[in-house]
Amino acid sequence: MDLWAYVAAAFGGAGIGFLLALFGGGGSVLATPLLLYGVGVRDPHVAIGTASAAVSLNALVALGAQARAGQVKWPCAVAFGAAGLIGSLTGAQIAKQVDGHSLLLWFALAMAVIGASMLAPKKSEGDPSVRLTLRHVLRIAPLGLITGLAAGFFGIGGGFLIVPGLMAATGMTLAHAAASSLVSVALFGAATSASYAASGLVDWPLFLALIAGGGLGALAGAPTARLLEGHATTARRVFAVMVILAAGYVAWRATH
Repeated sequence: MDLWAYVAAAFGGAGIGFLLALFGGGGSVLATPLLLYGVGVRDPHVAIGTASAAVSLNALVALGAQARAGQVKWPCAVAFGAAGLIGSLTGAQIAKQVDGHSLLLWFALAMAVIGASMLAPKKSEGDPSVRLTLRHVLRIAPLGLITGLAAGFFGIGGGFLIVPGLMAATGMTLAHAAASSLVSVALFGAATSASYAASGLVDWPLFLALIAGGGLGALAGAPTARLLEGHATTARRVFAVMVILAAGYVAWRATH
């Protein structure tokens, strides 16, 4: 990697941080295509491992803000994350054995599903005072395991699966589920990147460039998010279409 690659990673990270500040999720899925086609990383496994590390740290920063606001339902969040931790390590281990081009086709499919899920209407009704019970744990455990497996395999945070999973398992509100999901996103991303790092498949200088740019992008995105509050649904749909188009491009590149 030359100097311009790190500059491109920083600018790309700024774009992802900006999108995360605007939409609160989904932007991280663009990190792997950015590293492959914008920065010039040749190995899809290195791109996924590096992106996973960045996703984990971004989620941790966002989690701090949500925790200070009192939005995180910690018992439910920790139960879901703990259940999915083994799944994420298993998924990452499986993905490392898959051919890079085949893995990108699967990744493109995941991107398309994420984009489609962002187009679906969101319901925020739920119980804001939910408490973790044994019945909840019995629902959370299998959902967490499956979600962690998917997150580890695709090298994504998995928030688009975690949020509805938490709502279905516990009956919590969308706001609490979105905040609580960050615990799992941070854990799954850390587990996935650790697995890839153990195989020498994380480019740490690129990771630092992504994070540095992401911080600046998040700062710029916060005031823009306030300006778009009245048009949040339309903006989110536009972004979802962008993710779906990016999925098509990743699939096309993987087959040509």
